[in-house]
Amino acid sequence: MKKIKLIATGGTISAQGKDRLDMKDYQTGVYSGEDLLQKVPEINEIAEVAIVQLANFSSTCMKSSHWLELQAMVNRALNEDSYDGVVVTHGTNTLEETAYFLHLTMNSNKPVVCVGAQRPSTAIGSDAISNLFNAIRVAVDEKSTGKGVLVVSNNDINCAREVAKISTYRLETFQSGELGFLGYIDPDDTIHYYRSPVRKHTVQSIFAKTSAIKLPHVAIVYSYAGVDGDLIRFISNSKKYSGIVIAGTGAGRCSPEESAALKEAVESGMVVVRSRRVHEGRVVPIDSFNEFACVTADNLSPQKSRILLMLALTLTDSLSDIQEIFNEY
Repeated sequence: MKKIKLIATGGTISAQGKDRLDMKDYQTGVYSGEDLLQKVPEINEIAEVAIVQLANFSSTCMKSSHWLELQAMVNRALNEDSYDGVVVTHGTNTLEETAYFLHLTMNSNKPVVCVGAQRPSTAIGSDAISNLFNAIRVAVDEKSTGKGVLVVSNNDINCAREVAKISTYRLETFQSGELGFLGYIDPDDTIHYYRSPVRKHTVQSIFAKTSAIKLPHVAIVYSYAGVDGDLIRFISNSKKYSGIVIAGTGAGRCSPEESAALKEAVESGMVVVRSRRVHEGRVVPIDSFNEFACVTADNLSPQKSRILLMLALTLTDSLSDIQEIFNEY
């Protein structure tokens, strides 16, 4: 039987509602990882699970310092303690960000699965128990090896790079857009993959052996009709930030006022990445957008562009080198 390390961090999967109809005012962090495992005794039939409690809070509390701590714990479990896989329970609000950070920084081909729930286990129709059981099933499956960090939810298996939370309360919230799921967990106790990630991740990643003890600060600025450059100037003048990701309209465009402020930020030494606020498609270099020197984010969301830029800035501040990283990851 395979050995799995379960790292619990909280979220709705750890929550308790006032009654079985409470699906919105529940209290997060009531149940520990040990409590969750006791709710699913069937897991003991497919894996030997050891539990560690990293945190027990809403994922809105997750910080980059927690990511670094989690990364060290996962790498230690897989490379030093001989576990066959890791499952991380996590709140759904920022799960995609934690998953992508691990996807870029894990130094192992072994399965790492992030899982959460949209409803607490105390609610009617909760997905907490089934999602946790399925996450363990995916972690012990040989076919999950080498596919990077996975997000399991609602019987679907997603790649950490593409997955996004798209619905506030629906059980099918985690989707991978036009690129689609990697695979499915089916009722006949089988797991089927239909594609594999091709962008660099885990052991292929230049960040897989990162020893950073602190990540640079990067801000996200959301563009919209009529926006000025005041927020960008505030961020730039604060001297706290090393980079800005602009969640641009359409193909990554921003207002003339924002462009002027971003140009000033670049001239002051900040790195700017152009991403998009729309759900699909690549942001590419376009001559008419060249009001300021920047990196283009390909099809990464603003929040994932931020993570990749934070990591890239630990290695270089060269725009050409950072652009190459965005092209490859």
